[in-house]
Amino acid sequence: MASNNYYYDDGHRPPPSYHSTPDPYSQATHTPYHSDYSTSATPVPHGAPGSGSHAHNPQQTHQSPFASVFDDNYAAASSNSLPHHGQYPDTAYYGQGGPSPGPGPHAQGDIPLQDRTGKNGDMNDHIYDAPETGMAGEGRKKKKKVRVGELGMLGSDKKRIPWVCYVFTVVQVAVFIGEVIKNGILTGSPIMIKPQFNPMIGPSTQVLINMGARYGPCMHNVKEIQGSTVPVLFLCPNATRNDQFCPLSEVCGFGGVPNPTFNNADQTPEPNQWFRFIVPIFLHAGLIHIGFNMLLQMTLAKEMEQAIGSIRFFLVYISAGIFGFVMGGNFAAPGIASTGASGSLFGVIALTLLDLLYSWSERRNPVKDLMFIILDIVISFVLGLLPGLDNFSHIGGFLMGLALGICLLHSPNALRRKIGGGDNTSYSAVNPTGDGTAPGFLKSPIGFFKGRKPLWWAWWLVRVGFLIAVIIVFIVLLNNFYNGTHTCSWCKYLSCLPVSNWCDIGTIQQTTT
Repeated sequence: MASNNYYYDDGHRPPPSYHSTPDPYSQATHTPYHSDYSTSATPVPHGAPGSGSHAHNPQQTHQSPFASVFDDNYAAASSNSLPHHGQYPDTAYYGQGGPSPGPGPHAQGDIPLQDRTGKNGDMNDHIYDAPETGMAGEGRKKKKKVRVGELGMLGSDKKRIPWVCYVFTVVQVAVFIGEVIKNGILTGSPIMIKPQFNPMIGPSTQVLINMGARYGPCMHNVKEIQGSTVPVLFLCPNATRNDQFCPLSEVCGFGGVPNPTFNNADQTPEPNQWFRFIVPIFLHAGLIHIGFNMLLQMTLAKEMEQAIGSIRFFLVYISAGIFGFVMGGNFAAPGIASTGASGSLFGVIALTLLDLLYSWSERRNPVKDLMFIILDIVISFVLGLLPGLDNFSHIGGFLMGLALGICLLHSPNALRRKIGGGDNTSYSAVNPTGDGTAPGFLKSPIGFFKGRKPLWWAWWLVRVGFLIAVIIVFIVLLNNFYNGTHTCSWCKYLSCLPVSNWCDIGTIQQTTT
């Protein structure tokens, strides 16, 4: 609200009351229109100079026919005229450091004003000093509840570019096109139709093995193969009949592996294509397989990457995928070839569950959200029991996603507010504006831990515990995969249903020659 300050011709502000200028349309002067309403910040008592109560000059009886109550009679007077008291009300606003207003009446409709300091400390505006009441004030204080399907973690409103999802999707689609082309070159058909049809509408299992699928015989010694007393036969990558066999080295590709000598379970050197724990993330068994995975990746996974940042998302995505294939290598049948980004995406589903738990109090219907997530997980695991799907990759990816989510994500919203993290801290970087959050660890390792509360240290101990546990489990499973010291006879039922010999799929069948 601008101040009603008026000045002489020389730039100085006149006193609170001053003379009126003569009416140019009448030889006699007139009394200007006067209102008792004042916008002064300080009340002016009645009867004092500059107040609304003043005596009319008896000589000022003839009024101009053109004068009205709407005329602007506050024009600046000439420097030779002197003010008369009681002529006009004081309408000037006096801020800090200004002259005190003269006494005068204080109208009931006066609006109290307060100063508002600008960014540079200057008095640049005045606002009404009115309390915030009603729905408007309450609306600003009340946080918006999170709807079903929305992310509720702090920083989930950040709209970063999901580079990992974009790049991985392009690579995975390009690799699938390469699979179809190679299957067409080797077998004469872009999809597997002989010796049987691939229900996923994609290349044959032998082509997938040759392109890097997780396949135990290409990665380590398998007791059922190297320890067999009779040769074990493998279908060729270009096989269209069940009697087209090739050496293991040709089936595995990538420069080949030592062919089994049989009757020697501890054969050396042994196959060691360790990269088959990583490459299968970018391979898919068919059009249906990649279609469902890319749909999930470009919706839920993309939103999760935007919320937590590309670095954290990359670590969870890759680690969940690798851990899923390591678990499958330990417990799945040795003859099963596994591919797909399903393990990585199950790690993202685990992050979604953590998101719900971390933002439980901000949810409109948290129980309903939990039921939807549980239903999705159960359906996905049940589908993993069907033939051709490796449910161990799903289970391993989900467990790794939970463990790394606790380690890498920021604290739950309620806990973060208690330890002083604020409401608007990003998941990808610590706020550098000095708003009370600690600096990033890489920027200031000592300052990152300085002044932390005991609750913060307790939560970090939980994080460290999960990180240590998942590293230990990963090392144990990896060691067991290569050494084969422990087996689990009933674990196969986590990935198959005991009907129609489904649980026998992938077992090594020995053939006599």
